[in-house]
Amino acid sequence: MIAMNLKIDGHSPIPIRRQLTEQLKHVIESGGVPADQTLPSIRELAGFLGINPNTVARVIEDLKQSGYVEARRGRGVFVAPAVPARPSPHLREAFLQDTVIRAAALGMTADDLSVGVLSLAGIRPAAIRGAVEVLLVECSPPELEFFARQLEAYLPVRVDKVLLGELAAVTRRQKHAGRWRAAVTSFCHLPQVEQLLKGKGVPVIALLAEAHLETLHRLAQFPSGTRVGVASTTVETAHNLEHSIANAGLPNIALVGACPAEGAALGRLLRRVDVVVCSSAAAERVRGLAGSSVQVMIDDRALDQRAIEMLAALLVRENGDRPAGAARAARRGLSPRPSNGRERRRGAVRATTQRT
Repeated sequence: MIAMNLKIDGHSPIPIRRQLTEQLKHVIESGGVPADQTLPSIRELAGFLGINPNTVARVIEDLKQSGYVEARRGRGVFVAPAVPARPSPHLREAFLQDTVIRAAALGMTADDLSVGVLSLAGIRPAAIRGAVEVLLVECSPPELEFFARQLEAYLPVRVDKVLLGELAAVTRRQKHAGRWRAAVTSFCHLPQVEQLLKGKGVPVIALLAEAHLETLHRLAQFPSGTRVGVASTTVETAHNLEHSIANAGLPNIALVGACPAEGAALGRLLRRVDVVVCSSAAAERVRGLAGSSVQVMIDDRALDQRAIEMLAALLVRENGDRPAGAARAARRGLSPRPSNGRERRRGAVRATTQRT
């Protein structure tokens, strides 16, 4: 059994999910489980390794998304016939050596480089866990919780959650806004948040949560002319998800509209669609009204990866606790540059920096 070659370190700063994902990739790449062979079940892996089955399930989903395995209905999870190719150990060593040399040329220490790499990789080193505060501004509690969970899962940050309608009062009361290394919000709220934080010296970054690739893949399999609606706990969340699906440009579907998962609007939407995409928080309500004629798909969206990288790069450039870290960054010429305000990636991501 391949689990005999797997080992999870519960004391490592590397999340268990990532440990297991990388080990299974290595086992598959090295031929430990040949192509078209089945993996042990989620229950078997979880029991042998002594970890939560939900963690194993998420690992399997990660492997499916990256092309290492595929699920076959009623038969289990199999190694993909052709797994993705990764650089050879020699090429990886050469790359790391080149990276260290380039970092040293910029005046970066080994610690600087390590923290930067770990941050961009989504690993939360114990030494800096919770040390960096990021302000998160959204229009509804569900949006705040969604973005906060995503950000804290990817980056070594502590998220300070503030509703958009309360931001003005919070900034008036807050005498030490400088503790926020950055402010994060949805793209549609960016101008308002920028205005409210003007003169505070806090960089503002817009992140757009997008539909999961698996959702888009499933939608692409429907017959031409399939009518699709979107529902979520708030109208803002529903429209964000609708725009994300629209940006995929799937030619076989027709987006009918989006609405919150409450009130008469949901009933009207369900009467006009063949498929409805909704958040898990809205699923019970949607299923209760949809009946058997409408297919319900759950999608809680995935945070835009390029936006996460942008935020991570900004935090790394800030380089440690203020004021000493900011001074070191300034001496090395690593201070964030003011943005020209242009939209990136189909208008999904934008960052602006305000300095006093």
